[in-house]
Amino acid sequence: MNIVIVESPAKAKTINKYLGSDYQVLASYGHVRDLPPKDGSVKPDEDFAMSWQVDSKSQKRLSEIANAVKDADRLILATDPDREGEAISWHVLEVLQKKRVLKDKQVQRVVFNAITKSAILEAMANPRELDTPLVDAYLARRALDYLVGFTLSPVLWRKLPGARSAGRVQSVALRLICDREMEIEVFKPQEYWSILANLKTPKGDPFQASVTGFDGKKIGRLDIGSEAEATAIKTMLTSASYTVDSVASKPTKRNPAPPFTTSTLQQEASRKLGFAASRTMQVAQRLYEGIAIGGETSGLITYMRTDGVQIAGEAISAARKVIGKDFGDNYVPEKPRFYSTKAKNAQEAHEAIRPTDLFRRPKDVARFLDPDQAKLYELIWKRTMASQMESAILERTTIDITASGAAKKAALRATGSVVRFDGFFALYQEGRDDDEDEDSKRLPAVDDGASLTLGSVDGKAEPIEAAQHFTTPPPRYTEASLVKKMEELGIGRPSTYASTLQTLRDRDYVELEKKQLVPQDKGRIVTAFLESFFDRYIEYDFTASLEEQLDKISAGELSWLDVLRAFWKDFSGAVDDIKDLRVAQVIDALNDLLAPHIFPDKGDGTDPRACPSCSDGRLSLKVSRFGAFIGCSNYPECSYTRQLAKSGDGEDEAAEGPKILGQDPETGLDVSLRNGRFGPYVQLGEEAKPKRASLPKGWSAPDMDLEKALQLLSLPREVGPHPEDGKMISAGIGRYGPFVLHDGTYANLSSPDEVFSVGINRAVDALAEKRAKGGRGRGTPAALKELGDHPEEGGAITVRDGRYGPYVNHGKINATLPKGTDPMTVTMEQALELIAAKASKGGVKKKAAPKKAAAKKPAAKKATTKKTAAKAKVDSSSEEVPWDDAS
Repeated sequence: MNIVIVESPAKAKTINKYLGSDYQVLASYGHVRDLPPKDGSVKPDEDFAMSWQVDSKSQKRLSEIANAVKDADRLILATDPDREGEAISWHVLEVLQKKRVLKDKQVQRVVFNAITKSAILEAMANPRELDTPLVDAYLARRALDYLVGFTLSPVLWRKLPGARSAGRVQSVALRLICDREMEIEVFKPQEYWSILANLKTPKGDPFQASVTGFDGKKIGRLDIGSEAEATAIKTMLTSASYTVDSVASKPTKRNPAPPFTTSTLQQEASRKLGFAASRTMQVAQRLYEGIAIGGETSGLITYMRTDGVQIAGEAISAARKVIGKDFGDNYVPEKPRFYSTKAKNAQEAHEAIRPTDLFRRPKDVARFLDPDQAKLYELIWKRTMASQMESAILERTTIDITASGAAKKAALRATGSVVRFDGFFALYQEGRDDDEDEDSKRLPAVDDGASLTLGSVDGKAEPIEAAQHFTTPPPRYTEASLVKKMEELGIGRPSTYASTLQTLRDRDYVELEKKQLVPQDKGRIVTAFLESFFDRYIEYDFTASLEEQLDKISAGELSWLDVLRAFWKDFSGAVDDIKDLRVAQVIDALNDLLAPHIFPDKGDGTDPRACPSCSDGRLSLKVSRFGAFIGCSNYPECSYTRQLAKSGDGEDEAAEGPKILGQDPETGLDVSLRNGRFGPYVQLGEEAKPKRASLPKGWSAPDMDLEKALQLLSLPREVGPHPEDGKMISAGIGRYGPFVLHDGTYANLSSPDEVFSVGINRAVDALAEKRAKGGRGRGTPAALKELGDHPEEGGAITVRDGRYGPYVNHGKINATLPKGTDPMTVTMEQALELIAAKASKGGVKKKAAPKKAAAKKPAAKKATTKKTAAKAKVDSSSEEVPWDDAS
């Protein structure tokens, strides 16, 4: 029997059909070991020794694999054909060697770029040894990511309370986004004018020409800077005569783009299909692993993590045949097309992403796929086919014109192009990040020396159009344009782009708004901190250089330990250099670096950092465990606070001081709109402890009026007595949103507006539903599911539903379930894994065991207790594991 190891069960099922009864294909379900998420898993002092941990799920699967290997003749490692795939094979091999089940069994490594019968059988016929340099590159990358995350993140926690974590690749991607936002904020629009002449040929055919020169001087796009200049040129052109100086037409070729790499697929799927990078990779993974078509499961595309742009010879031949059949022989180029990549640090070990069978047209497989799969397959098929089609032939025409006035002359030019042969345009055109269509403008036929007249085609437009414009700042990055930029700079690798973008969003460092990546204040502060004190490690060139070193390790040209030693020597020194920095010094640096964002110029010459509430206070960045805000240097005498910066849409209207909305009819006190560190709120009066209410989600400061403010200040509202026990039900808005409350039980409402209208029947239903789910107020929630006693420590393990979502509980340890997990499907195995992980992060303080000699050294015991408490305080502030780029 031959045992074959792959990553996924879907892949295993497909491959098992191809290999027959002499083979048993087992899935590892991805990585079987990882570095424990705690400090000390990589040991620089022990030449970067790594402590690997097998989780409970993987332990069970490895036991199954080990039992199967015991009775096998041969072990075949058939994981993915990239660095991660090589690493998984290495981990499996290491574990099996420790279990001593291999003995003298033959171990082989096979790789294939597509899950088709021919590709699998060919791979099995050509096994190789494990690629040690590729494994070394994985170990180096894993260690680097771990060391950066677990060294930088604690520094962040100490110097910037409320900050979360930092990572090697994500921090650089975040810097790109933040740098672009800073460019936008400091951008000063420049006024310019464009002038177009609506002209007609002697035959009456209309077209437009733009001014390119006036009075002997060339005019560029931004050279007409005022209305006066534009008016002078427009006046001259209105009475001028027009003559064609020259007409030049020349054919040009537009060549097709190469087949998809990982990054270009993510970019194009974002532009054309609206897919996030993570969604693109999920769908592509399914197409690669196999879809059942006509009773047979087969992979529809080749491996989707690649930066190569070449495709196999047989695929080129198939493409040329399909092109000839579907479009005609004139769409088949004389010679096949071959491509090479221009991306920095690209590795072309694998084929580009292409269909495994180009005769399998999108319309033939659409009924077997879900909508997203069908769309992505069609995109990949069209791109691959177009890459082997004939070029498009365009004719570009340029008409140069002279306008002669009484004393001055002007030069004008009209340009356009016509598609003479559509070539690959017949099937596919690459998406663009703008809306320009330079091939759609067609010019009429006109001869040299011809006289032209002014006049528009419909008589509505002026003969001479002068329009004012302003330059615009560079656009924010989209996921597509950020991936493109990272690839150009050589930052990250195909397998990391999607997870990098997702991590930035999960950490609340960026938000996706109208497909644009907008940095949040958390992300900007972390970036500013790293730029101030660890600038070298988030430089684009440094990160790209490190990627080059990792590539050289893959090629066997560098020692992975030498790379780690050199990096760690400088990096650990940089960390040591800022350990003694005071938080005040950090804040001063961030105030300077973030000044355009947090202290924008008011435009009236006044100091943007002057406190609007007191006479001599200075505004400064403040940090707390809840995040950052702007406060006055005269605190506590002056309690002025606001959010970091105005949002630009009026949301921070109250930032510069209270806005009186009116008077409360009952008390006569002023009702004001204000802004604090947690956002806008309304306040009644000016007493020492006035009544306040924050604006709920969905309510904006510009829309606030006296009526709405009084509604908020009137909360909580009594809904009525509960029909069962007569106790009052109230409605209000808390930090977790709108709710109804009865006898300690809180039930969420759908919107803040419902708080003011909810009736007794709706409230009773909501409370009953919450109690049915186990909700019992702010105390310990009732158990949703009892899993049994802890096998080692004893005590019940339960699944509960808390204010932050479902979690597993054992004693004093509460471990949140991963997002999307159904609490009713959680197993004891999963619960033990989550509880162990939480405990390793300091999730609970354990009482020290009593010591016989404790009374002899009370001073030492007290000092130790203080130290332990301090450590626990630092650990609890993190709230999560530091960034780790490989996770």
